[in-house]
Amino acid sequence: MRGPAVFLDRDGVLNRTKCRNDRPIPPASLDELEILPGVPEALRELKTAGYALVVVTNQPDVARGLTTLDAVNQLHRFLGERLPIDEFRVCVHDDHDHCDCRKPRPGLLLASPQYDVAKSIMVGDRWRDIDAGRAAGCKTIWVRCDYDERLPERPDAVVSSLWEASKVILTDGAPNR
Repeated sequence: MRGPAVFLDRDGVLNRTKCRNDRPIPPASLDELEILPGVPEALRELKTAGYALVVVTNQPDVARGLTTLDAVNQLHRFLGERLPIDEFRVCVHDDHDHCDCRKPRPGLLLASPQYDVAKSIMVGDRWRDIDAGRAAGCKTIWVRCDYDERLPERPDAVVSSLWEASKVILTDGAPNR
Protein backbone atom coordinates (compact mmCIF):
# COMPACT_ATOMS: atom_id res chain seq x y z
CA MET A 1 0.00 0.00 0.00
CA ARG A 2 1.29 3.42 -0.93
CA GLY A 3 1.74 5.84 1.93
CA PRO A 4 1.81 9.62 2.15
CA ALA A 5 4.96 11.70 1.82
CA VAL A 6 6.02 15.10 2.94
CA PHE A 7 7.81 16.60 -0.03
CA LEU A 8 10.33 19.15 1.16
CA ASP A 9 12.12 21.87 -0.66
CA ARG A 10 15.74 21.99 0.52
CA ASP A 11 17.02 25.56 0.59
CA GLY A 12 15.01 27.79 2.91
CA VAL A 13 13.09 24.86 4.43
CA LEU A 14 15.80 22.47 5.67
CA ASN A 15 18.81 24.75 5.51
CA ARG A 16 19.44 28.47 5.67
CA THR A 17 19.78 30.36 2.41
CA LYS A 18 21.81 33.45 1.79
CA CYS A 19 20.16 36.23 -0.09
CA ARG A 20 21.70 38.27 -2.85
CA ASN A 21 19.55 41.17 -4.04
CA ASP A 22 16.69 39.73 -1.93
CA ARG A 23 16.87 36.47 -3.93
CA PRO A 24 17.75 33.17 -2.23
CA ILE A 25 20.95 31.39 -3.18
CA PRO A 26 21.87 27.86 -2.10
CA PRO A 27 24.91 26.95 -0.06
CA ALA A 28 27.89 26.34 -2.34
CA SER A 29 29.70 23.99 0.03
CA LEU A 30 29.45 22.17 3.35
CA ASP A 31 31.07 25.20 4.98
CA GLU A 32 28.01 27.26 4.02
CA LEU A 33 25.40 24.62 4.93
CA GLU A 34 23.44 25.35 8.11
CA ILE A 35 20.47 23.20 9.09
CA LEU A 36 17.69 25.46 10.35
CA PRO A 37 16.55 25.31 13.98
CA GLY A 38 13.82 22.74 14.68
CA VAL A 39 14.36 20.83 11.43
CA PRO A 40 15.76 17.59 12.92
CA GLU A 41 12.97 17.44 15.50
CA ALA A 42 10.24 18.23 12.97
CA LEU A 43 11.47 15.54 10.59
CA ARG A 44 11.73 12.92 13.33
CA GLU A 45 8.14 13.62 14.39
CA LEU A 46 6.85 13.44 10.81
CA LYS A 47 8.76 10.20 10.24
CA THR A 48 7.36 8.70 13.46
CA ALA A 49 3.85 9.65 12.28
CA GLY A 50 4.37 7.53 9.17
CA TYR A 51 5.26 10.06 6.50
CA ALA A 52 7.99 9.38 3.96
CA LEU A 53 10.34 12.38 3.76
CA VAL A 54 11.35 13.30 0.22
CA VAL A 55 13.50 16.31 -0.65
CA VAL A 56 12.58 17.81 -4.04
CA THR A 57 14.96 20.57 -5.04
CA ASN A 58 15.79 22.69 -8.07
CA GLN A 59 19.54 23.15 -8.41
CA PRO A 60 19.92 25.16 -11.65
CA ASP A 61 23.42 26.27 -10.67
CA VAL A 62 24.58 22.90 -12.05
CA ALA A 63 23.24 23.79 -15.52
CA ARG A 64 24.64 27.30 -15.14
CA GLY A 65 28.12 25.94 -14.42
CA LEU A 66 28.26 27.55 -10.96
CA THR A 67 28.45 24.21 -9.11
CA THR A 68 28.69 20.51 -9.90
CA LEU A 69 26.32 17.61 -9.37
CA ASP A 70 29.01 16.09 -7.15
CA ALA A 71 28.93 19.18 -4.90
CA VAL A 72 25.12 18.97 -4.69
CA ASN A 73 25.32 15.26 -3.86
CA GLN A 74 27.91 15.99 -1.16
CA LEU A 75 25.44 18.36 0.51
CA HIS A 76 22.74 15.69 0.28
CA ARG A 77 24.98 13.02 1.79
CA PHE A 78 25.71 15.39 4.69
CA LEU A 79 22.00 16.12 5.20
CA GLY A 80 21.09 12.45 4.83
CA GLU A 81 23.55 11.48 7.56
CA ARG A 82 21.97 13.94 9.99
CA LEU A 83 18.29 13.94 9.03
CA PRO A 84 15.82 11.07 8.49
CA ILE A 85 15.36 11.80 4.77
CA ASP A 86 14.12 8.86 2.68
CA GLU A 87 15.00 10.24 -0.73
CA PHE A 88 16.56 13.21 -2.51
CA ARG A 89 15.18 14.20 -5.92
CA VAL A 90 17.08 16.88 -7.80
CA CYS A 91 16.44 18.88 -10.96
CA VAL A 92 19.72 20.24 -12.31
CA HIS A 93 18.11 22.04 -15.28
CA ASP A 94 17.44 25.73 -15.85
CA ASP A 95 14.16 27.31 -16.95
CA HIS A 96 15.15 27.38 -20.63
CA ASP A 97 15.55 23.56 -20.60
CA HIS A 98 11.73 23.17 -20.28
CA CYS A 99 12.09 19.86 -18.42
CA ASP A 100 9.27 18.18 -16.51
CA CYS A 101 11.28 17.98 -13.29
CA ARG A 102 11.95 21.68 -12.67
CA LYS A 103 9.47 23.14 -10.23
CA PRO A 104 6.88 24.63 -10.74
CA ARG A 105 6.27 21.54 -12.89
CA PRO A 106 5.33 18.50 -10.77
CA GLY A 107 7.80 15.97 -12.24
CA LEU A 108 9.95 15.61 -9.11
CA LEU A 109 6.88 14.87 -7.00
CA LEU A 110 5.44 12.41 -9.50
CA ALA A 111 8.75 10.69 -10.37
CA SER A 112 7.75 7.34 -8.88
CA PRO A 113 4.46 5.81 -7.80
CA GLN A 114 5.44 4.65 -4.29
CA TYR A 115 3.75 7.59 -2.55
CA ASP A 116 0.07 8.48 -2.35
CA VAL A 117 0.40 11.99 -3.72
CA ALA A 118 -3.23 12.86 -2.96
CA LYS A 119 -2.48 12.30 0.75
CA SER A 120 0.91 14.00 0.60
CA ILE A 121 2.04 17.52 1.43
CA MET A 122 4.51 19.82 -0.31
CA VAL A 123 6.40 22.18 2.01
CA GLY A 124 8.33 24.97 0.31
CA ASP A 125 9.49 28.54 0.64
CA ARG A 126 8.88 29.73 -2.92
CA TRP A 127 5.99 30.03 -5.33
CA ARG A 128 7.57 27.31 -7.51
CA ASP A 129 7.22 24.79 -4.67
CA ILE A 130 3.59 25.60 -4.02
CA ASP A 131 2.71 25.52 -7.73
CA ALA A 132 4.46 22.13 -8.12
CA GLY A 133 2.58 20.73 -5.14
CA ARG A 134 -0.76 21.93 -6.44
CA ALA A 135 -0.01 20.58 -9.95
CA ALA A 136 0.84 17.18 -8.43
CA GLY A 137 -2.36 17.13 -6.38
CA CYS A 138 -0.76 17.63 -2.96
CA LYS A 139 -1.75 19.84 -0.09
CA THR A 140 0.72 22.72 0.17
CA ILE A 141 2.38 24.59 3.02
CA TRP A 142 4.33 27.76 2.33
CA VAL A 143 7.21 28.64 4.63
CA ARG A 144 7.00 32.40 4.39
CA CYS A 145 10.27 34.10 3.43
CA ASP A 146 10.89 37.67 2.42
CA TYR A 147 12.28 37.06 -1.06
CA ASP A 148 11.87 39.67 -3.77
CA GLU A 149 9.71 37.53 -6.04
CA ARG A 150 6.07 36.77 -6.64
CA LEU A 151 4.13 35.21 -3.81
CA PRO A 152 2.59 31.76 -4.11
CA GLU A 153 -1.10 31.62 -4.88
CA ARG A 154 -3.43 29.86 -2.46
CA PRO A 155 -1.16 27.67 -0.35
CA ASP A 156 -3.22 25.54 2.01
CA ALA A 157 -1.30 26.88 5.02
CA VAL A 158 1.28 29.59 5.67
CA VAL A 159 3.93 29.10 8.38
CA SER A 160 7.26 30.56 9.42
CA SER A 161 9.32 27.33 9.66
CA LEU A 162 9.35 23.60 9.02
CA TRP A 163 8.82 23.11 12.75
CA GLU A 164 5.55 25.05 12.49
CA ALA A 165 4.62 23.17 9.30
CA SER A 166 5.13 19.85 11.09
CA LYS A 167 2.73 20.94 13.81
CA VAL A 168 0.08 21.81 11.20
CA ILE A 169 0.57 18.41 9.50
CA LEU A 170 0.55 16.42 12.72
CA THR A 171 -2.44 18.27 14.20
CA ASP A 172 -4.62 18.23 11.10
CA GLY A 173 -3.22 15.23 9.24
CA ALA A 174 -2.71 17.75 6.47
CA PRO A 175 -4.10 21.20 5.85
CA ASN A 176 -7.65 21.28 4.52
CA ARG A 177 -8.33 22.68 1.10
